[in-house]
Amino acid sequence: MMRGGRLLARLPLLAMVVALGCKTERHPVPSPEPSAEVTPPPSAAPPPVAAKVAFVPGDAAHGKKLVEKFECSRCHMGTGFEPARLDQNCVTCHQEIMAGTFGRNAPATERARWKKTVADYQDAPSLAAMGDRLEPEWVMAYILEPHDVRPTLVPSMPRLDVTEKQARDMATYLTANRKPAKKISPIKGDAKKGRRLLEDKSCGSCHLFTGVPDLPMKPDPKEATKETRAGTVLAPDLRYARDRYSPANMVRWLLDPKSIKPDTNMPAHSLTQADAMSLTAYLVETKLAPLPPKPIPKRLPVLDRKVKYEEVDEKVFHVTCRHCHADPDALMGDGGPGNTGGFGFPPRKLDFSTYRGTMAGYVAKDGERHSVFEKMKDGTPRLVASLLARQAEEAGKPIPDIRGMPLGLPAATPEQIQIVETWIAQGRPR
Repeated sequence: MMRGGRLLARLPLLAMVVALGCKTERHPVPSPEPSAEVTPPPSAAPPPVAAKVAFVPGDAAHGKKLVEKFECSRCHMGTGFEPARLDQNCVTCHQEIMAGTFGRNAPATERARWKKTVADYQDAPSLAAMGDRLEPEWVMAYILEPHDVRPTLVPSMPRLDVTEKQARDMATYLTANRKPAKKISPIKGDAKKGRRLLEDKSCGSCHLFTGVPDLPMKPDPKEATKETRAGTVLAPDLRYARDRYSPANMVRWLLDPKSIKPDTNMPAHSLTQADAMSLTAYLVETKLAPLPPKPIPKRLPVLDRKVKYEEVDEKVFHVTCRHCHADPDALMGDGGPGNTGGFGFPPRKLDFSTYRGTMAGYVAKDGERHSVFEKMKDGTPRLVASLLARQAEEAGKPIPDIRGMPLGLPAATPEQIQIVETWIAQGRPR
């Protein structure tokens, strides 16, 4: 376990979390309102599962092994495995930094700097009781094609190297405790009343609901207290509720969320059955406006001025890259997922903590070392291509052959990429 000054090159180990949510099969709900389905543009969200058929369970035992292989417990509770040890636990490590219980022997100035860096990376949803809440076909589709369902949560689910069969097995394991939902009473929900309840219960203080008229309140993590922060940043966009829950499970959840998932931040709102039915009618049947496509930022030209390694390290490598690509010898054997392996990825032995490590490149699938500056088919250096690929992922247009970096974290800005590309074009001066 790392303490004190040895943390400098390692912290913060930025969180990579599962912000679950995707487009899947629509479910009918008792309501006097006609159902209306609007398909967002491809850049707004991933497509639904190819065939809208009932979920065919996979191999739960194999799925459990895959959940262990992909190290879901590095970020999440409720996986069926013990949490990762502290120096590999992205979320818990950051929570301890913010609480002041981690790195007590480090200088106060360093601890203050860590807090500023990790403030947005200390939350991840628990995967407990997924079977009693979420639709397995939705879980499977999201594992295959993750996208941002929690708008106020900074990190997101990384693109794992999974096949459709593996995703099915994982979804089967994660929802293995699924119980048949009790039949809901034949009360027809009033969608208009559901909208009024959504406003009256101040649901907008935690949730966004994109695609419908704005709610009177909007979540603001900066205004949240220590006690309410997690609930605010983990609250999903309600546009995806119809995909995540069956109507029956949605009613059950609205009536008493803690009876289903004790560790949830969702409070009970003293709803009647009729209230829950009306809320469900609005959440499921309301016509959704398409999400506006998120554009891929314009690629900036290389700079005319000189750029040296020190600037690239300060503005790019040291900001994010070295947290997953560090020197294992200096960090008690763990160089992060991008060096010694993690999240199902093999050791790539890529070290961004020093100039020499960066020049040494990475170990590719062929077992040989390759330069991070080698050119892709279009002439773009691999390192730059990976940074650009993350921008494409955030726009809903993942590139199949390139994993966007930083994995599961906000894309580098055009200005950051410009600095890296300029440095490479100038021969990577030290």
